[in-house]
Amino acid sequence: MFSRYQLQQDLFAACLALFIICVAIIAVLVCTPLYALDMRLLGIAETAHLGNAQIYENYQYMIHFLVNPLPQTFRLPTLASSAHGRIHFQDVKRIFNFIEGLMVVCGGISIWGAVSMHRQRNYVTLRRAAICLFFFTAFPLVALLLDFNDMFLLFHQLAFSNNYWIFDPVRDPVINILPETFFMHAALLIVGLIALGMVILLLVWRHLSKQPKSE
Repeated sequence: MFSRYQLQQDLFAACLALFIICVAIIAVLVCTPLYALDMRLLGIAETAHLGNAQIYENYQYMIHFLVNPLPQTFRLPTLASSAHGRIHFQDVKRIFNFIEGLMVVCGGISIWGAVSMHRQRNYVTLRRAAICLFFFTAFPLVALLLDFNDMFLLFHQLAFSNNYWIFDPVRDPVINILPETFFMHAALLIVGLIALGMVILLLVWRHLSKQPKSE
């Protein structure tokens, strides 16, 4: 039977893992250099038949819209949007705002857990959090590497209750500046940041575990 202390530490480990996942997602969302790099590598300007400045202006607007927790009307600076397209971006905004809220809550619990862990001089929960990150990311990583397209479609089918994410390039030309390959690169970067977080947790756990239990 689990003790209250062990349950608290398991909660801390899970929240720390979730905090790192949320940070990785939001960090990649606001990582405009990734998009700037893909603009060149994928030839987005040539495909969308738009200038780089215009593309980047609309992309930055999308990012600011998604991370802003305040209610807003979606209106791209220079590109048209259909009613269904605007609804989809509102749905995406709700998802990212939820992730931001979860990040704040899990971050607070992680701080509380870190204080408790330091008092007890018991750092095994860092290893547990790293294990949580491994299981949270192992399946998505394998799925991404095997068939990103199917994973991409499955995610949209599970995350949204409508098919408004299927854009008509004529009515929603924004889809022309958001190639699927860019989303794959973003997903791989998220997984990479989570893996980095996992490694850091294990290194910190190993270092702190070597310290004497009491002074």
